[in-house]
Amino acid sequence: MPKNPFTQALSKQENQIGLWINLSSNFAAEIAAHAGFDWALIDMEHSPNDYFSVLGQLQVFEGTGTCPIVRVEWNDAVAVKRLLDLGAPGLLFPMIQSVEEAEAAVASTRYPPHGNRGFSGLTRANRFGRIRDYAAKVEDETAVLLQIETRTALARTEEIAAVDGVSGIFFGPGDIAADIGKVGHPTDPKVWDIIRAAAAPLIAKGMPVGTLVNDASFGAELLNDGFTFVACGADTVLLTRATDALLSGVKAELKTP
Repeated sequence: MPKNPFTQALSKQENQIGLWINLSSNFAAEIAAHAGFDWALIDMEHSPNDYFSVLGQLQVFEGTGTCPIVRVEWNDAVAVKRLLDLGAPGLLFPMIQSVEEAEAAVASTRYPPHGNRGFSGLTRANRFGRIRDYAAKVEDETAVLLQIETRTALARTEEIAAVDGVSGIFFGPGDIAADIGKVGHPTDPKVWDIIRAAAAPLIAKGMPVGTLVNDASFGAELLNDGFTFVACGADTVLLTRATDALLSGVKAELKTP
């Protein structure tokens, strides 16, 4: 069973710079895969990805230095089973609200007697039976990340983070903003005051914390302040900004008739 560099880095609290992948395209993912990010998040919650498109993107990232993490659509054991069998090295679970939901998420990544993941001896994850120690070691190498997105979850963050098997806690600024009446404003200072307050005790205890921002300087600031894994941009945002800037630049140089 090969070591998962992302999981190993989290356990050592080594900074991990990430990129969000929304475009659901193998070709677009391949462009990003060679940039040198530590990890990339393949999103199934808010993008048109399906299992085949995720498979293709996992294949693209394999062999690069970038570890692909998949955000599952929901905290659903069947979806988790399929993604793990496809070889996802780690999963991000959205909208975790309680200890019980956290325990269910972890259980879905574990074989019995520690969980409820269904067993198959011939999957892409175990090289179709060629990785002999896969079942014995996969739990130690799979990153299990839980997403905190509401005031309810924020009040229980330390309890959720204490669940055995959790690799890291991810704060979702977009939904936290929505939950406090600031929908569409994930960078509002009040949002980040709340996130930083919830993250501080986790950082003090050595629990890796992460998030998504779309600003290189802010991403670096968070990493410098104790966050461990931060996605500092998204492929869709980068493409949007670049195409808008290109068109604006051309129009600015046009001579008026």
